[in-house]
Amino acid sequence: MISRRATLSGAAIAAAAAGLPGLARAQSKQAVVGTWGGDYGELLRQNIDVPLMQPQGIEILQDVANADPRKTKMLAERQARRGTMDVSCLSDTDMHMMAAQNTLDTLETGRLKRAESIVQALRKPYAIPHIYSALVLLYNPDKVTTPPTSFADMWDPKYRGRVGFSDILYSTNTFAAAMAGGGGFSDYRPAQAKLMELRSLDAKVYPSNEALAAALKGEEVWITPMWLARGFMWQKAGIPLRHAVPKEGAYAIVFEAGIPKNSRNKDQAYAYLDAMLQPQAQTAFADRMGYLPTVADASLPPEIAKQISLTEAEQARLRAPDYDYLLRAHGEILDFWNKQFKA
Repeated sequence: MISRRATLSGAAIAAAAAGLPGLARAQSKQAVVGTWGGDYGELLRQNIDVPLMQPQGIEILQDVANADPRKTKMLAERQARRGTMDVSCLSDTDMHMMAAQNTLDTLETGRLKRAESIVQALRKPYAIPHIYSALVLLYNPDKVTTPPTSFADMWDPKYRGRVGFSDILYSTNTFAAAMAGGGGFSDYRPAQAKLMELRSLDAKVYPSNEALAAALKGEEVWITPMWLARGFMWQKAGIPLRHAVPKEGAYAIVFEAGIPKNSRNKDQAYAYLDAMLQPQAQTAFADRMGYLPTVADASLPPEIAKQISLTEAEQARLRAPDYDYLLRAHGEILDFWNKQFKA
């Protein structure tokens, strides 16, 4: 469902009412941004939609859904002359999948004013990197008194009924199980047996990240695989948490934004991508959600950088996902998660 997330400034409305044609036209500019709800959508509204887009006379409408419905919509609209989204926000894995399905424009760097500010390692032809973090184990230090070092620690019988997952992160959870079972970045097959084993240990699945946070706060859950940035945000909310980068290896998550080929408002879409890359917007996401900036000219306060950055040894254990493998295996991963693990 598309929800109205921005209104034009009073000055623009007054000027339009007074008959100034340029501002009247500006009032009609819109862009539809497909994104998650919850904290992410609200932070887009607070730090991009209102302060950076409204002064340009651009009204942002958020099309709020989880990633799978958004991908389904992009695929369903692929042959349509005019789509319903101007910007689509997805994780790097999902964005790679959509690019491979020919739903996204190749970005024109000449229309993207902030293109040169993007950290070189994060640049891609079909999307901008918005924010990024690392997959870690989050745990309650009051309940998990020996800090975990491995994904495999979640299978310790002493944590029966206290391991929790966010349902929307099914692919990430499957990765953690695969690594615990001796798999790798290009081999998730061991995950199936490990997940069924964990189900017999009464692992819990929650419908959203926010629901999982509530379970951590209420001490229903003691340990979970999750983004470091989420742990930072939940700590700020008063949930007792620590994090560990698993010794098996983990990967970085990048949340990206791309422009569907059949976007109706491409000028506004490029303006939105530029706004996402503004240093002040990037710093705001780091301060509130703990995600690291993707542009070279955004500086973080030292106290925040200390909490959300990784040591050199931890960074050495991080790798990018195998996007091509995940593209091939996605259907099998999702079917097993829904039809067997959750059944």
